[in-house]
Amino acid sequence: MAGQFGLDNQFGCNTPDGNMMNFLSGTAQRCTKRMAEVLQEKDADEWAYRGEGAVNLVLAYCGSSPRFVGKVLRIQKVSNKVSKYENHHSALTKDERLLWGKFEGIVAARTREIAEQMYVQKVMCPLLGSEHVDAGIRILVSREFLKAVEHKVLLQRPAWRVDAAKVNPLCDSVLVIADHSIFPSVRGILKEDFCLSVEIKPKGGFLPTSDFIAEENAVKKRITRFKMHQALKLRDGVISQISKYDPLDLFSGSKDGVQNAFKSLFLTPQNNFRVFLNGSLIFGGMDGAADCVSYTVDQAFQDGIKRVIVAKDGMHSKYFLELVTETVIKSGLLNLLLEVQKLDAIDIEGAIHAYYDLVSLPCVICRQKGENKLSGRYSPIHLMSKHEKLKVVRDYLISATGKDLSMMISFRPRKSMDVESPHRSVLLKSINQTFDYKASFIDLDMKPLKKMEYYYELDQKIVSCYVQMVKDDEEIQNGVGIDGSLNSYIAKWK
Repeated sequence: MAGQFGLDNQFGCNTPDGNMMNFLSGTAQRCTKRMAEVLQEKDADEWAYRGEGAVNLVLAYCGSSPRFVGKVLRIQKVSNKVSKYENHHSALTKDERLLWGKFEGIVAARTREIAEQMYVQKVMCPLLGSEHVDAGIRILVSREFLKAVEHKVLLQRPAWRVDAAKVNPLCDSVLVIADHSIFPSVRGILKEDFCLSVEIKPKGGFLPTSDFIAEENAVKKRITRFKMHQALKLRDGVISQISKYDPLDLFSGSKDGVQNAFKSLFLTPQNNFRVFLNGSLIFGGMDGAADCVSYTVDQAFQDGIKRVIVAKDGMHSKYFLELVTETVIKSGLLNLLLEVQKLDAIDIEGAIHAYYDLVSLPCVICRQKGENKLSGRYSPIHLMSKHEKLKVVRDYLISATGKDLSMMISFRPRKSMDVESPHRSVLLKSINQTFDYKASFIDLDMKPLKKMEYYYELDQKIVSCYVQMVKDDEEIQNGVGIDGSLNSYIAKWK
């Protein structure tokens, strides 16, 4: 791919020394040579809407150029509430440059977009394995291309996404990464095989044990953050029913636990479980909303898995879930991910204190709790060296990436002639069928330092809501609800 785009050196990616300074010291002559690589207005016709998250719009290539076949674009969005398109376009703050100072490429980046790409390359690739992470490369785009894309996908985007954000017209480049939902050949030509892909949001897979968790929040040591957050989402009307999924099952290390996790995700997918056939969604929510009430195990899904899994009618879903279970276990992705998540060693209730010291602000939490910074409960953190505090906050933010990312597992039936397939394989013994598979991590966003305060506030809100829900539930079980009726309870939390 490097030779296809010719932009790797310009953006400091995949160069022999990986030195981001090569980009910063680039000349006008180099930029002139690359003008032919700029995506123009007419090129927008070859890119189709695939989906979007809070930060990026994702387009899949639908043209015939070998250099783009099997690729997707991640195009930065900007909030409709920001008039000058400042969010995510400026470079890192002074405190962020200090935080990521050991990673030269990140600190030297001239924009946050480039810093985020270097974060994936320099931080997440070593932790999660380069074979599972594609940092991508950046290519130049014209404003006319961005405007054409904005117009083309407008009617395909969920209304609430359109209201929230638009394509950032000030971007001068976009990120090109592999399309993990298909199997292109090495020559950039798509095979005609059917490919089934599963996108999974695992969420946090362990219970914290930090001594800095307040006694009134001790429930965090027994109940997963995911389950507690469900209560808050139910109360706020974000979801209409509690998910049956428990991340502890997925990360349990046992086949039964993992399989139970996928059965639960299949029953209540919300925005945590989606299935694609050759890149087209056939199960789960298109708009990324948490409440996936419109999903059904419809004919498109059944027809889709039948093209990949050979089984008797009525059994395809069962074997599909078995295939996902076997592959996730064999891939080892969960073990790698759990190690990254556990970088959060002292919980946000501890890390927030290191954050306030790093940004040279009075510790709001100590003040609220009436604690003395240097002699109270949190003094071990406040007395840490600057280097130690940097590590605490940096590790917490890396862990946050690990808790928010997605895994993409893709399958295709292995044919007997494909004995030299470059992909790993998994045998589903129950139907004696072998599949090629590839396993990847996606959505590895770098978290802004300023979100530490948001993370703390959300954490306290989640715990408070869950504790109140349990209390109300106990009152109802004892026949002393708000007005003595179950309807009032349902109305309160829905």
